[in-house]
Amino acid sequence: MSTTPDLTAAAWIKSSYSEGNGGACVEVAPGFAGILPVRDSKDPQGPALVFPAEAWNAFLGAVRDGEFGAV
Repeated sequence: MSTTPDLTAAAWIKSSYSEGNGGACVEVAPGFAGILPVRDSKDPQGPALVFPAEAWNAFLGAVRDGEFGAV
């Protein structure tokens, strides 16, 4: 039995902040219980990373709080 989620019907979205940055974007596919798939928008047929939802939320909070410095 595979633990890999079936992402074939995922509804991928990217942030409105992604516009005008030369295509350097990630997309997320919400709607999966407890996980958040993430992929490179320039390679939609490529692999997706799957994070526990709590870990993704912690990452976003750290970005918002400036914990990684200015990028």
